[in-house]
Amino acid sequence: MITVSATDIQNNFGQYLQAVQSGDEVLILKNGKEIARLISNKSAVSYLTDSFIGVLHNDQDEEKIREERLSRYESND
Repeated sequence: MITVSATDIQNNFGQYLQAVQSGDEVLILKNGKEIARLISNKSAVSYLTDSFIGVLHNDQDEEKIREERLSRYESND
């Protein structure tokens, strides 16, 4: 990962774009704080799908959820 200031990336964008095309990631700082990350499109898709691990899988026991919902309605009678 390459870390650069916002000013540096503004002045040398082509250089950092080539680095991203080569597979590097560029972390952009402004006043010492992280403000953005420049990554390739392929990495972006991977990054987004990795964040859904566990959400997209069918980790739930549907029968148990159904029983819990029914028990709530039965207790209100």
